[in-house]
Amino acid sequence: MSRPAVFFDRDGVVNLSPGPGYVLDWEDFHFSPGILDALKLCKTRGYATVLATSQQGVGKGLMTQATLDDIHARMQARLAEQDAAFDGIYACTCLSKDPGCTCRKPSAEMLLKAAEEHDLDLSRCIMVGDADRDIQMGTNAGVPVTIRIESENPHVIAATHTLPDTTGLAELLKSLLASEA
Repeated sequence: MSRPAVFFDRDGVVNLSPGPGYVLDWEDFHFSPGILDALKLCKTRGYATVLATSQQGVGKGLMTQATLDDIHARMQARLAEQDAAFDGIYACTCLSKDPGCTCRKPSAEMLLKAAEEHDLDLSRCIMVGDADRDIQMGTNAGVPVTIRIESENPHVIAATHTLPDTTGLAELLKSLLASEA
């Protein structure tokens, strides 16, 4: 039977936003406050956790795919120590102006691929992001609940829930996940 999931954007949600730049190596990656508690809660409630991230720093040549893979492997190892590792990681490394790209947010492709590979019921999922493209990606995939983490990103697309930062994410998820799993 298909199960629900919580989809997470990376920069600005899972880790502190690098600002206008990119996380180019592990030393620049710092978990956001409260994110470990949120991920652990999802796991204990029976939800899959999936990372869906745009990382065009690879496409721009600022980092290699191997470096991105290393950052994600180290992130997963740290999360595994807390029983909070992601069930899947999906990254679009295309440039925003690449006309052949089909996976860049707000495209639903990463979420649809995750749903297929992990047998997820998108109608019972939640999307957590800090930008319009994250919220729109969730909506485009048929995800009914979206949570926006406020950031300096301007936004015009409304989310179903909004938080000032990630410190209250686990508490909000407690109320949202209670009736799902």
